[in-house]
Amino acid sequence: MTVGTFESNLQGEDLRIGIVQARFNADVGHGLLSSCLAELKRLGVADEDILHVTVPGALEVPLALQRMAVTEQFDALIALGAVIRGETYHFELVSNESGAGITRIGLDYGIPIANAILTTETDEQAEVRMAEKGGDAARVAVEMANLLMALDELVPEDE
Repeated sequence: MTVGTFESNLQGEDLRIGIVQARFNADVGHGLLSSCLAELKRLGVADEDILHVTVPGALEVPLALQRMAVTEQFDALIALGAVIRGETYHFELVSNESGAGITRIGLDYGIPIANAILTTETDEQAEVRMAEKGGDAARVAVEMANLLMALDELVPEDE
């Protein structure tokens, strides 16, 4: 048996990327978006190939991602936002449900989704992570879009 390998491909030219950003915890969301857009540009994704929409909070992100996925206009999607622990169980509910929804959309529609909805204990932790995680999301989206396109080439044409 011969072992094949797909190398990581971070070339973003001609990729179409959709971004859904939660407005709750807006300062962190803006930081995530700024670093994400900068990294997408660095990877070669053209501004006209990016669609950015906002939703009220993390629980609304999966629905917007689903509508984007249905269009089949995107090679990858990115979820941005922050859920910061409060004094109630609501943190767990929002974190778990938004994460599960995002994963389900990716699997149901066969589209890569980079989940950069931060879940932190404090505002300070979110602020420290926002620049790094926004850029990470851009790289994940581009790499996974390229990987899925390469894997699609392995599928016989009659399937």
